[in-house]
This record gives sequence, C-alpha cells and structure tokens, in this order.
Amino acid sequence: MEPSNETGSGHSSGHVTGRVLVVDDDPTVSEVVAGYLERAGFTVDRAADGPAALDAAGLHRPDLVVLDLMLPGMDGLEVCRLLRARADGRPSVPVVMLTARGDEDDRILGLEVGADDYVTKPFSPRELVLRVRSVLRRTSSAALADEPRLAAAGLEVDPAARRATRDGVELPLTLREFNLLAYFLRHPGRVCDRERLMREVWGWEFGDLSTVTVHVRRLRSKIEKDPAEPRLIRTVWGAGYRFEAGPYPPDRPAGGYGTRTEDGRA
Repeated sequence: MEPSNETGSGHSSGHVTGRVLVVDDDPTVSEVVAGYLERAGFTVDRAADGPAALDAAGLHRPDLVVLDLMLPGMDGLEVCRLLRARADGRPSVPVVMLTARGDEDDRILGLEVGADDYVTKPFSPRELVLRVRSVLRRTSSAALADEPRLAAAGLEVDPAARRATRDGVELPLTLREFNLLAYFLRHPGRVCDRERLMREVWGWEFGDLSTVTVHVRRLRSKIEKDPAEPRLIRTVWGAGYRFEAGPYPPDRPAGGYGTRTEDGRA
C-alpha cells in the first residue's frame, strides 16, 4: 500500500455509507483500510482469512466486501464464489478485490467469478474509499427508485428492485452486469465503445479496458441463447458494442457482425 498523507473523506454531503467487510491477512493493510473506511462513515468488520470472512458475512450481511485475492488456505476467488452462492435469491453482495500490480490473469479471473471492481496493490487508501463509494452508489435503491422498468428482446430490468429477468426467469447478475445490461437497454441501437461504457457504467475516466471486455462476455453468457454467436450484444468491429432491441434477433446472415471485440477477444 502506498504511503499517503490523505485523510478520510468524513461525512460530506451526499456520500454513501454502509457496512463493509474487509478481508486481508496483512494486519497492517487491514487496519489502515478499516481506519479510512470508518473515518469516511462506514461500519467495518474485519477478517483475516476465507472461513472467517464467510462467518462474518453470515453474522452481519455486509453491503460490500473488500477482498484480498491472496489469502492463506482459501483464496479470494473461492471466497467470492462462495459469497455469490450464498445469495439465496437476494442481490449479490458487491465485491471489490485487491490484487497485486501486474497480475492481469488473476485480476481477470477475479472479474470472471463476479468481482465488481478491483484495486491493485500498492494503492492509495483514499482511492479505495472512492471505489467503495462508487460501487455502493450504483447499488443504492434510493438512487434508482424513480427509474422506470426497461424491457426489450425478452429481457426486463427493474432498477428499483435490482431485478433482471429473461423470458420471466430471473437472471443471476452481479452489480456490474446488472448496470451494464440496464445501460444497454437504455441505449438500444447505439454503438458504445469500451471507453464510454467505462465512464457511464463504472464511473471511471480511465482504467483497464479488459474490465469491460470481461463483463460483456459474462453478460452474454447469461442473456444470449448462444454466447458464442451473440445476437443481442453485437460487436461492431473497431467501434464497440451495440444492443439489438426488439424480438430476439433472427439467425445472423452471412457477412454479419463478428463476435470478437476490437482487441480480438470475445
């Protein structure tokens, strides 16, 4: 963790608070992160390993988990999977994963198992607080209460209830997948590049664009009849993605759109 002279954000107007579970086996990192979150108005629980984290989440359901990828015994990926499995039909608890700088494969694995965001070590504690607030702001029911339901191509999204269905069957979406689907439904037919999606869905002005690629792939796996031949979220070569509204599109004609992103990944 990078040294920092920044102080916690305090109780500034309009900020988001809640209960955060910090999971890290390094007591110094855990203490500093917890301190910054508490000064920013959050209630913080701490755990040093996977089993303790699952016990803590069962005792007091957190609004968000800050989860280190490298934990003794049960790693962060497994903890994230088990937290998702325990959702029992409720919205999944958002997860911000801590990863070592340069471990791109591990970071992408974290996103694949459902992490909503990540921060690379070393990091500024204040940056982490801002990321936590950003994620929680996008899960706030109050912020979404006035949004109408969205529907297209057999999909329906209820922003206030944070519930999404396909042909009446509820979809097990993570926070980012839900927000990404809602964004596509709000902007049918528009070509959206990954930079725009990162700004509008993640709230980031800059970042690793593979984050968007991974989430589009995960969302396709849950809404497409054949994720290998996506017909709802189309890739427009060299430009980005376009959501096809209306009834589920017919089979793609010869010469139709490709299924790879502009960087060559699906």
